[in-house]
Amino acid sequence: MTDFLSQTSTSNGAAPVRGAVSQQLVDMIIEGVAGSGPAVVSTAPFTGEPLARLPQCTVDDVDAAFQRARQAQKEWAAWPAKKRSKVFFTLYDMIVERQDEILDIIQLETGKSRLHAFEELLDGAGSTLYYARHAPKLLSTKRRAGALPIFTQARESYQPKGVVCTITPWNYPLALGLDVVPAMLAGNAVVHKPDNETALSSLWPRMQAIEAGLPAEVWQVVLGDPSEIGDSLIDNADFVGFTGSTPAGKAIAQRAAATLTGCSLELGGKNPMLVLRDADIKRTVDAAIRGCFANAGQLCVSIERIYVDETIYDRFVTELGQKVRDIELSSSMEFTGAIGSLSSQNQLNRVRERVEQAVAAGAKVVAGGRARPDLGPFFFEPTVLVDVPPSARVYAEETFGPVVTVAPFSSEEEAVRLANDTSYGLNAAVFSKRVRRARGIASNIKAGTVNINEGYASAYASQDAPMGGMKQSGLGRRHGSSGLLKYTDQQNVASQHVVGFDPAYGLSPKQHAAFLTRCMKLMKAARIR
Repeated sequence: MTDFLSQTSTSNGAAPVRGAVSQQLVDMIIEGVAGSGPAVVSTAPFTGEPLARLPQCTVDDVDAAFQRARQAQKEWAAWPAKKRSKVFFTLYDMIVERQDEILDIIQLETGKSRLHAFEELLDGAGSTLYYARHAPKLLSTKRRAGALPIFTQARESYQPKGVVCTITPWNYPLALGLDVVPAMLAGNAVVHKPDNETALSSLWPRMQAIEAGLPAEVWQVVLGDPSEIGDSLIDNADFVGFTGSTPAGKAIAQRAAATLTGCSLELGGKNPMLVLRDADIKRTVDAAIRGCFANAGQLCVSIERIYVDETIYDRFVTELGQKVRDIELSSSMEFTGAIGSLSSQNQLNRVRERVEQAVAAGAKVVAGGRARPDLGPFFFEPTVLVDVPPSARVYAEETFGPVVTVAPFSSEEEAVRLANDTSYGLNAAVFSKRVRRARGIASNIKAGTVNINEGYASAYASQDAPMGGMKQSGLGRRHGSSGLLKYTDQQNVASQHVVGFDPAYGLSPKQHAAFLTRCMKLMKAARIR
């Protein structure tokens, strides 16, 4: 494996990096982080070598970031929506045109393959373009039916929340970091806390956005340990957007509830895939490879459980196992069909412990099951397990790694029951040649997104449709109109003309009530109500 980090330290203690990611670029990216606390050094998963020295923020730094954001937000909100959109049209172009630079950064920080890094770029860029295109219309004032036809004129408008706190994770740092875009397009300022592990990937688009015309104070950045600055982030915010684990999401929701601060939470999943007896096995196996192992399984919507009709179960397991054993693991910075590394020692420990515990409980390994330190410190083979007992943690708990369990079912009703046998409800997949039948099954699965003949991308990449979870997989939605309007307060301004609501024209209160009663009946008959 090529060593892409020099062993020679720079003046600030971090090693120089490879390709487009120079120390100068790193310094430019983190320039906007006003942290007065002790710095931490991030590392590159492919080698474990130092990557960047990141300034950390104190509670006082967080408070100051919110103050700067509030001062900037009023002027930013006064910009017409079309003018705000122009900034993000330009940002979209910059992401596409400068993709080699950001793909290098993503790979160096996350350890994912270049193809999976590119898929992340597609998602982040696509979401940015969607909201830049649609924000002016979505935010425009709408006419609504008034209390009295003609005489009451109601208008629905959308006011920005103020300052939004966005907390984004390490697994898809560019795409999820760009969740700040709809918040800002809605007229809010943002205080953004990305994860230390992948801060460069999340902050690179900020640098581009400022070049594209975004006032720098509108997008504030803080870095730090959630246990130290988390409460201050929630307490200062007018709205909180969070992507991460279910326990962390619950803690945020509880803190936000004290001040009735709204929040949108995209949390964990234990996502099922149902393979019906008429499914195309080769196509389904190919789709399962990406659905289970994209980004080494470190994806909230990735498939962790596969249920297969018992009549094709043995054949499916055989073909899946062979395909998984053929998967290449690589740290290549070129486009290949390989799978990259896990992101950290914590992730490796989690995956290894889950697999070892399952095998000790009686599960059988069909493919994979081993760490690969010969390739890099955090590589783990894509793994297929069968005969997994309910006592194994991997059976019901989210693994968030390259591990999938496979089990048979005897009827479609049983398949749906197994799919819903979880506290989560984020994503699911159904494979069948009968798409209408698959849609019917999908309607009975308690998950925010369901894909047919695809693992996750069909629903996830449909920017015009909502994406989010049911049950303990979260609150609120990303994408679509919901993904923008959640950052606004809806306001109803209604004006009254000619006729009011008090008795008039000499009518007594009783006559007035009788008149309104007749109006109610007429409105129903005329289908006005």
